[in-house]
Amino acid sequence: MYLAANGRPDAPPRPPGVRRRVPAAVLALGAVSLVTDVSSEMVTAVLPLYLVLGLGLTPLQFGFLDGMFNGATALVRLLGGRLADRRGHHKRVAGAGYLLSALSRLGLLLAGGATGGIAAALAADRLGKGIRTAPRDALISLSGPPESLGRSFGVHRAMDTTGALLGPLAAFAVLWATADAYDAVFAVSFCTGLLGVLLLVVYVPAAPGPATRAPATPAPAPPPRRPVLRDPVFRRVLYASALLGATTIGDAFLYLLLLRGLDLPPALFTLLPLGAAAVYLLLAVPAGRIADRTGRRTAFLLGHCALLGAYALLLAPLCAPTVVGVLALLGIFYAATDGVLMALAAPALPAAGRAGGLAVLQTGQALARLLGAAGFGAAWTLWGQRPALWAAALALAGALAAASRILPAAPQEVP
Repeated sequence: MYLAANGRPDAPPRPPGVRRRVPAAVLALGAVSLVTDVSSEMVTAVLPLYLVLGLGLTPLQFGFLDGMFNGATALVRLLGGRLADRRGHHKRVAGAGYLLSALSRLGLLLAGGATGGIAAALAADRLGKGIRTAPRDALISLSGPPESLGRSFGVHRAMDTTGALLGPLAAFAVLWATADAYDAVFAVSFCTGLLGVLLLVVYVPAAPGPATRAPATPAPAPPPRRPVLRDPVFRRVLYASALLGATTIGDAFLYLLLLRGLDLPPALFTLLPLGAAAVYLLLAVPAGRIADRTGRRTAFLLGHCALLGAYALLLAPLCAPTVVGVLALLGIFYAATDGVLMALAAPALPAAGRAGGLAVLQTGQALARLLGAAGFGAAWTLWGQRPALWAAALALAGALAAASRILPAAPQEVP
């Protein structure tokens, strides 16, 4: 375990002479994610309108397609991680995922309104996202010293979120300029996605690594790799993240509770995620730096405390400032947990198996969150929204108490 100079067991040491600059590979991967998110969010912003209003699909049909493919994404991550760890082909596997997502926009363009073609294009997009996520995060974790992983992930997530904010604006600009021509949105999205792939090929090194960590003498052979689930430190991170994920009710429910509780116009529903994303964008880098200094375990737990605060605000008498408070707390939650969890778990995983290990962690958390959202939806249907929210808040408080005992201190980096 790390013992920090300030005495905190959950903060890694900061050796003298370590550069504080963000590695160039992380910035390159951030640029790839920014451009790719502009491409993907352009489609995400107009897809419900295109399918429901343009092609006449029922909301049930659209929800089935979207939910099925989102659930499949979590499982495909395992495949992407395993493929990337074979001979260290992280960049190749990530590039294949980015390219598949870009080609899915072309599939939407060529589908011509056929439901089968649209379903195939959506499947390709989700498969691409699932394949690339773990190799990309493994590249980030291998691109810099372990004591600055929180900042590296924070910078990447901030750039990624910038793309998510710009995507819908670009989509509506194209629709406005082309008199609601959805094909034009798909075409621009396809070209933007190809630009992201080009950035990856040109600027992201195949095997990044900090120069300061290059050994002066030949390193001893690494021990035989064992399955990540046999590592007790990684298992504790996985169990804690899954437990907390199972008590996360889902952003859409929070926005719906705000909308109904304050009787807001339905048009505001599409704008609420932008508020949380803006807070996430502003705080992702500072949260990562603070996590590196004070302990990633602590930051991860405090992020879930912010989510509990959002639940508490929704249980209190609602007023206009409640919207600002809930969105701010939701943004803080993501800033303190998304990249921080990857930075907490990565040092416990060997470099040769890092993508696969992160894929297991991401899949476990995603499936737990799907379970939590489904459970909250069922509780809302059976008990009503307020009793269901009380149950969710109590469950999250209990999960926080348990996770504080389960989560390990920052693990020593595995070669």
